Amino acid sequence: MEFTLRKRKSNTIIPGFSLTLGYTMLYLSFIVILPLSMIVVNTLSMSWGEFFETITHPRAVASYKLSFGSALAAGLINVIFGTIIAWVLIRYDFPGKKIIDGLVDLPFALPTAVAGIALTTLYAPSGWIGKFFDFKISYTPLGIVIALTFIGLPFVVRTVQPVLQNLGREVEEASASLGANRFQTFVKVILPELYPAMITGFSLAFSRSLGEYGSVVFIAGNMPMKTEITPLIIMTKLEQYDYVGATAIAVVMLVGSFIILLFINLIQWRMNRKFNY
Repeated sequence: MEFTLRKRKSNTIIPGFSLTLGYTMLYLSFIVILPLSMIVVNTLSMSWGEFFETITHPRAVASYKLSFGSALAAGLINVIFGTIIAWVLIRYDFPGKKIIDGLVDLPFALPTAVAGIALTTLYAPSGWIGKFFDFKISYTPLGIVIALTFIGLPFVVRTVQPVLQNLGREVEEASASLGANRFQTFVKVILPELYPAMITGFSLAFSRSLGEYGSVVFIAGNMPMKTEITPLIIMTKLEQYDYVGATAIAVVMLVGSFIILLFINLIQWRMNRKFNY
């Protein structure tokens, strides 16, 4: 038994568990935990009544609904169309495929302010696309969803792509040989393999959309109670030197994001456990 333990220790590539865990916790503490804890610390200077009044102000509540609702809608849209795009890029060969594959990553490299200006120019009432619609797209919640969909799409595509690449055509051929049609093959064989990646892509796109500021502030119009997102309220309070009020609203966003992402991770864990067994 002692020889076996020594043999396992000698075969490890990286240092032992204690050392690597210590580095991990130290890194996370400085990069993640410490900065986030300062938000809570700054909020402690407020009384409970002031804190509650700040976070429940009608303008703030309206921004919570808009930010979380728009991020959720954009995430769901990206899950559907991002999976379709990943499927096309993996399963089919066609002219210009590499160009389209490169365009998927463009929202990563494009400055968010540039993306916001471009989308506003397109979807404004006098824009190239907006002029063909009888209803407004820019300066409405719909415009916000479009902007968030734009910046969140690569997360879903790049998360689903490797799974599809590892899922060979042999699986589809085996399903067809057993008498399943295309729809049954997709629902019963392919989709269960994609669920974890789709949920991961959704959580990444949702998280990115929830904190987005640059691309949204131009197309939103920033009308209080209508198209004002929570990050904009935080920035406004910071410009007014109301640091405590800004951190109070930031705490709400932090707690809300943590609860939602925890729920998503629990779903993903249960699905992985279900399909692995």
